[in-house]
Amino acid sequence: MGALQLVLGLICLAATVVAVVMVVRTVRRMVSSIRIGQPDPTRTGPVAARLRNVVVEVLGHTRMLKWGHVGVAHWLVMAGFIGLSLTVLEAYFEVFHPPSHLPLIGTWPVWNLVVELLGIGTVLGGFWLIGVRQVNHPRRADRVSRFLGSNFGQAYFVEAVVVLEGIGIMGLRAFKQASGLFEAPVWAAPVTHALGGILPASTAAVSVFAAFKILSAMIWLMVIARIITMGVAWHRFTAFFNIYFKREDDGGVALGAVKPMMSAGKPLDFEEADPDTDVFGAGKIEDFSWKGWLDFTTCTECGRCQSQCPAWNTAKPLSPKLLITSLRDHAYAKAPYLLAGGRKDMAGDEVGITGDDAEAKLAKIDALALAEAERPLIGGPEEMGVIDPDVLWSCTSCGACVEQCPVDIEHVDHIVDMRRYQVMIESNFPTELGGMFKNLENKGNPWGQNAKDRLAWTEGLDFEVPVFDGELAEDVEYLFWVGCAGAFEDRAKKTTQAVAELLHMAGVKYVVLGPEETCTGDPARRAGNEFIFQMLAQQNVEVLNSVFEGREPGKRKIVATCAHCFNSLANEYSQLGGDFEVVHHTQLLNKLVREKRLTPVAPVAEDVTYHDPCYLGRHNKVYTPPRDLVGASGATFREMPRHADRSMCCGAGGARMWMEERIGKRINVERVDEALGTAPSKIATGCPFCKVMLSDGLTARQSEKVASESVEVVDVAQLLLTAVKRGENENPEDSS
Repeated sequence: MGALQLVLGLICLAATVVAVVMVVRTVRRMVSSIRIGQPDPTRTGPVAARLRNVVVEVLGHTRMLKWGHVGVAHWLVMAGFIGLSLTVLEAYFEVFHPPSHLPLIGTWPVWNLVVELLGIGTVLGGFWLIGVRQVNHPRRADRVSRFLGSNFGQAYFVEAVVVLEGIGIMGLRAFKQASGLFEAPVWAAPVTHALGGILPASTAAVSVFAAFKILSAMIWLMVIARIITMGVAWHRFTAFFNIYFKREDDGGVALGAVKPMMSAGKPLDFEEADPDTDVFGAGKIEDFSWKGWLDFTTCTECGRCQSQCPAWNTAKPLSPKLLITSLRDHAYAKAPYLLAGGRKDMAGDEVGITGDDAEAKLAKIDALALAEAERPLIGGPEEMGVIDPDVLWSCTSCGACVEQCPVDIEHVDHIVDMRRYQVMIESNFPTELGGMFKNLENKGNPWGQNAKDRLAWTEGLDFEVPVFDGELAEDVEYLFWVGCAGAFEDRAKKTTQAVAELLHMAGVKYVVLGPEETCTGDPARRAGNEFIFQMLAQQNVEVLNSVFEGREPGKRKIVATCAHCFNSLANEYSQLGGDFEVVHHTQLLNKLVREKRLTPVAPVAEDVTYHDPCYLGRHNKVYTPPRDLVGASGATFREMPRHADRSMCCGAGGARMWMEERIGKRINVERVDEALGTAPSKIATGCPFCKVMLSDGLTARQSEKVASESVEVVDVAQLLLTAVKRGENENPEDSS
C-alpha cells in the first residue's frame, strides 16, 4: 500500500462517515415528518400481494415502459444503481489494494458479465435521459414540455452522477485489466478488455478510479441529505415504499372510487363527527394521511402527469406535478413546527404550544417554519396560500395524472380531500356549485327537475318500458339505471331511448326505477360535498337492496348508460353496503351482439371516431366493447391520437359540468378539435356527460365554420341501433 492509496482511502472513509451520518439524520427527519400525517390502517396488507406488486412494477417497470424508450433507459439506470452497489463496496478494498475483489463472486465470469452490462447500460441510460430532458426542455414552447416547473439543476446533478458512476466502474475495471489485475475472460467483459488493451498499466489509476467511484457516490448522498425535498433523487429509495403502500393492494391505480373520508384512521361517521376534533378532508398539511406525505416525498418531477392533464393542456393553472411539489415543499418547511407540537385551531389560534413556556418553545422553532405555519393550505396570492383556488377547482378528476404516474402518487384523492374541507368546513367553492348542491339535496338531481318527470324519456317509444312496481319478477335480468342526464337532458335522452329499444329488440328482461331513482351523488362527491353524496348514496342503496331483496349476489345486475353512475354504483356503493354486479351499456350491448341477439345488418357507411369517457376508460378500464360496437355497426373507425388510457377528457368530470370555464381554452373545444382532425362523420362516445360537452364544443366550432354541419356527436348505442333498424326495415326476417 503506497502513500497515494493510503491518502485516497482515508479520504474515502472520512467522506463515507460524513455521508452516512448526514443521510441517517435526514432519513430520521423524513420518517418523523411522514408520521405527522393522519393514520391509515388500510395500507398494510395483504403483505404477499403488495410485495408481489412491488416486484412486478419495479423489475418489470410496468409503469415506466408506458413511455417506451424512456422506460428502457430508466430501467438501465435503475438496474445499475441497484446492481452496482456491490461494486462500490468492492471499491473500498481496491482503493487501498488495487488487486482486491469481492470474495466468492469477484472473479466469477457471470458476475463480471452482469457488471459489464450494468456499467455500460448505466452510462448509455444516463446520457439518454439527459438527452430526453434536453429535447423536451421548456425553452421549446410554453407548456409543451412536461419538465416545465421541474428543478433542472437537481435533475442534471442526479443524471450526471449516474453517468460518472458508470464511467467510474468501467474505468476502474479497464485499468485493472491493463495492469494485469483483472481475471475475467474476454466474453464476460469485452469492453473492459478492449479499453484495457489501449490503456497503460497503472495500479495508481486503479486506486484513483476506485476513489472517484466512492467519492461521487458519497457526494451524491451528502447533497440529497442536505435537500430533503429532492424527489428526483429520494424516489430511488421511497418509490419502493410508495408502490407497496398504494391504495389498491391488487396493483391497480387509485382510480374508480374516491377514498372514503377518514378521521383518525377510521371512516368518518357524519352522525357523530365533530369538526373541532375530527378531520374533514384536508384543510391543513397535517390533515393528509401519512401516505399523502409519502406521495409528496416521492414525486420525481418527471412531469408525465402534467403532460396528460387536460387542465394544463388548455392553459389552466393546474399542474398535478406542481400541486404535489408545492404540497411537498410546504410540508417539509412546516414540519419543524408540527414536530415541536405546534397546532392551530380552525380560527387560526395556537392550541398546540401553550402555557407559560409557550413563547420559549416557539422561539426555538426555525422562523421559516413558523412563517410556513401561518400560510393557508388553499388561498390566493394575497393570502400566501399554498394552493391557489383556481388550481384546486380546475381538476376534472379524469385520472390521467394517476394513470401515468410511475411511482403511484394519488393526485385525485388529495384534490378531493382538499375540496372536501373547502366545501364542508369553509363553505368556499365556485358559486355555480351552490345551485347544484341545492338541487341535489332538494330534488335528487343536479338539474333541479321533478322526480315525476324521470320517465318523460319513454314518451314516443313504440313499446312499453317496464317500471319497477314493488316486486322484481324472477325473469327480470337487469335493472336499467337511467341516470339524471339520461332522464332529463335532451341529448342524453336519445341514448337512453336507444339502449331501451335495443334491449327490447334483444329480448332482455329489464325494469327501470322511474321516480324512485335519484342521483348517485357522483358530482357532489367529486366537488367535495361528501355529506350530500352519503345522503344520496345511502338512499339509493336502500332502494336497490329492497329491489333485489332475496336475490343472490350474482343476480343483482344493473346496467347503466352514464359512465359516472356506472363508476359510483360499481365501485363506491360497496362502501355503504350496496354490492351489485354493474355493467356499462356498451359492455352489455357488445355481449348481445356476440350472442347474435342483436344483428346489425345494414352497415353505417360513415367514418366514426370514438372518445373514451374518463370514468369508463381510465377509471374502469373499459376500452374494447365500445370500439367493438363501432365496428359492429359497420362504420369505418378512426382513432384519435389521444385515446384509451391517454385519452383527453371532455371537461365534465370532477363536477366541472356545472362550473363555468373562464380560464384558457375550453377543454371540450380542445377535444373536439382533436376529433375533427380525424375527419369523422360522427364523434361517438359512451357517456351522456361527454356527449353534452362534445356536442357543445362541436356547435361552437360549427358556428365558427371550422367544422362541417354534417358532423354530429352520438352514443355508440345510437350507431348500433341505426345499423340494426336499417337491417330490420330492409330485411325483417333477418332481424333479431
